[in-house]
Amino acid sequence: MSNHPCRVARHLLIVVPAILAAQAARAEDGNVFTNIFKYGGTSVPPSQTAPLEEPYCPTVDVPEGGAALRNPPSVTGTATALRSQTTLGRLARECTRLQDGSIRVKVGIEGHVLLGPAGAPGRFEAPLTISLKSTGTVLVTRVRRVAVTVPPGAAQGLFSVIEDDLVVPAASTGNYDIEVRLGGAAPRHAPARRKPPAPTATSEAPVAVPATAE
Repeated sequence: MSNHPCRVARHLLIVVPAILAAQAARAEDGNVFTNIFKYGGTSVPPSQTAPLEEPYCPTVDVPEGGAALRNPPSVTGTATALRSQTTLGRLARECTRLQDGSIRVKVGIEGHVLLGPAGAPGRFEAPLTISLKSTGTVLVTRVRRVAVTVPPGAAQGLFSVIEDDLVVPAASTGNYDIEVRLGGAAPRHAPARRKPPAPTATSEAPVAVPATAE
């Protein structure tokens, strides 16, 4: 018995969508298996930002004469007039590279105040300076006053400081220093030397000055 054209057409209308659905299912299954093989899950994970380069993070430097402060400053040695001495202790730093290429630096400082022969328990303050420098130029500097209380019956008191958000510009991230010192901020540039005044012309003959041995 021959198939009637209308019956064949109706049969194709039913079969074709079924075939397309099966193909779509197989394609979907293939994507799922591919995702599991490549990403360990049934879906593609969201794109992630590439990891940033490890930042350069130098050790914290203490310049000569910046590790301790005496009170009063004029006291030297073990003079009996010394009231207290503030001294730096442990130093730490943490550096984080930012998306714009700059580096954010966090500095931690610990120290103590020790009573001298003329000292007495009480509250003591001292200036503390944290600076970032590059090739002799100060990039950023912070000056804080640390306060230490020495309780009655004790000979010393401790302090700790955390200074954050010190930023090194991207152009200086490969060559910079971290500096901590007790005392106020140092000048950004060395002061210019004064030139001696030029000699004035006179009608008198110059006076000879005997040379002296240096």
